[in-house]
Amino acid sequence: MKQLLFIFLCFIATGLNFSQSKAKLDSISKYYFLSKTTNLDLDKRLEYALKSLRYADDINVDSISLRVQRNLSIIYFFNEKYDKYVPLNRENYELALKLNDTNAITVTSSNLGSYYRFNQQNDSAYFFYSKALEYYGPKEISENKAEALYYLADIQQLERAYIGSEEDAFKAIIILNRLERSEDRLDLYWSLYNLLAINSEKLIEYNNALEYYEKSISYAKDMEDGFINEVFSINNKANIYRLMGNYSKALELFEDLLPLRPEYDDEDPTFYPAIIINIAKTQFESGNYKFKTVENYFKEAYEISKELSDEFTIMAVASEMAKFYFSHNKRDLVIKYGSEALAISNRISNNEYKMDVLLTLSHVYEGEKGKSFLREHIRISDSLEIEQRAVGNKFARVKYETDQLEAENEQISKENFYLAILSVGLLLTAVLVYVVISQRAKNRKLKLIQVQQKANEDIYNLMLGQQDKVDEARTQEKKRISEELHDGVLGRLFGTRLSLDSINFKDGKEAMMTRANYIGQLKTIEEDIRKISHELNTDFVSGTGFMDIVSELIENQTQAYGLKYDFDYTDDISWDIVPNKTKINIYRIIQESMQNIYKHANAKAIKISISLEKSVICLDIIDDGEGFDTSKSKKGIGLKNMTSRVEDINGKITFTSQSGNGTIVNVKIPYINQST
Repeated sequence: MKQLLFIFLCFIATGLNFSQSKAKLDSISKYYFLSKTTNLDLDKRLEYALKSLRYADDINVDSISLRVQRNLSIIYFFNEKYDKYVPLNRENYELALKLNDTNAITVTSSNLGSYYRFNQQNDSAYFFYSKALEYYGPKEISENKAEALYYLADIQQLERAYIGSEEDAFKAIIILNRLERSEDRLDLYWSLYNLLAINSEKLIEYNNALEYYEKSISYAKDMEDGFINEVFSINNKANIYRLMGNYSKALELFEDLLPLRPEYDDEDPTFYPAIIINIAKTQFESGNYKFKTVENYFKEAYEISKELSDEFTIMAVASEMAKFYFSHNKRDLVIKYGSEALAISNRISNNEYKMDVLLTLSHVYEGEKGKSFLREHIRISDSLEIEQRAVGNKFARVKYETDQLEAENEQISKENFYLAILSVGLLLTAVLVYVVISQRAKNRKLKLIQVQQKANEDIYNLMLGQQDKVDEARTQEKKRISEELHDGVLGRLFGTRLSLDSINFKDGKEAMMTRANYIGQLKTIEEDIRKISHELNTDFVSGTGFMDIVSELIENQTQAYGLKYDFDYTDDISWDIVPNKTKINIYRIIQESMQNIYKHANAKAIKISISLEKSVICLDIIDDGEGFDTSKSKKGIGLKNMTSRVEDINGKITFTSQSGNGTIVNVKIPYINQST
């Protein structure tokens, strides 16, 4: 192994002065392997790892530096030197990106995700796990990818983004279903189904939660060491029955766990008090209980949690005791336990229990103090709801970017494959033409091949340029640029691609001229992409020239889509006073409508009109296609984007359609007093 590494390092260091570099490479190899010797103490291993890094810095070869620094980061972790572990992993991540080392990218980003997740910095953890997923590839099947998806799902569950959490959990399960079973994978199955059950509980889908807990229990039973997993799932399942009001079933499951205490106390001594809290809570909520029995359960749980100095369990039992004593009008005890639960919830930043206790205390105190508790309860509730929406949107944006990158990478791979097939096909054709036809025919064919190859290069370069521009603009204005690309550029590329497909296998001068025309259109689109980031800060059009641009759009797209059209507009509108934002959105709405008509309506003709009625710009788009039932159909991204654009400029949009009778899109936009 040492010899192989040395050879590897020597190849990388080709071009260095051999006499100087060989000694340094030997030193790197020596200290690198000494730092990985597990029978040495951690301080000594750290010393050797730092020495290997110093020699690697002298050589200054990125791939060697990355390997040495990754080893050093592991030793920092085991030494609990997190102040150095995190920045070094960030440096390794950037270096891995530079080298396009996908394995190192996934490892370093997963390391950072795990660190931030452990420290409850969920935003950063989600970001780095998402970055790791980008480099696994959309079709990769691996345990590491399934784990990354589980961690993403777990983070979203903690942040109350339950729908996104479910999606990632199911993706992880699909991957696991295609892998051989092992103890670690069974444990991951258990974690995923337990997570799905918790999500269903939060979404008040109790029957689903019971089904998922049953699944998690079955996987725990299949594990060699799954006892703790099983009792945790049974406890959670009993809580679902309690929430459903099936108190007898809940109590049966809780009480079945009590005799097992010696087996799980070694693993988690807080589990027993949690069970007796649940038993007391279930009896209390059922209404069929003896006061002293329930009180004794609560007191036992309280004393055990005090002995364990476990603040979370103390907070939980104190909160439940406050509610219990409140129902029996024992005001002093409510204040005692409620105040203790409130103090702990403030200390450990647990808003759920804090809200619960505040509400209980607001009923005990009279006057302004009681009102202050209630106001604080309402404030936290509102802030949590706002935070939940913000977190959901943030995770959705990160996920959208990840999905977009995966889709674009897959599309580029496909197109490269098709280009390779096309090149081989053209080469074979050229050989056959040379054999069968005259030298003159052969020359014509070779010329055509050159034109087609140039077209392919232009398309490929355009795609790369488009990707660069999208990446740059995404950080500045993600949502708006996404709409611009979907409604504008992609629509025009789609039409141009259809036209190129229709003449792909035609020969002759006319075909060459047509191809040249469409290549020119592609170059125009390339310029549009380059200007997207600046477009919305400058005038889109000025004066009556806006109608000329709209006319050109309609003429080009209807020609590409094979549609007859009628475009009518009024001269009463002074487009100079209409804000650029409004003109851009009108343009994109027309473009998106025509693309939707081509894709879905099977129409033959389209009528577009722009008029001015009582200081309102009226845009009507009518087709004679198949139509759709507006009460049943779900809006796709096209219709949603159109609606979003209209709302963004304070307008209104309606879709009137019936199956078989075409569709009318009516847009009304204020003409005056518009904000730019």
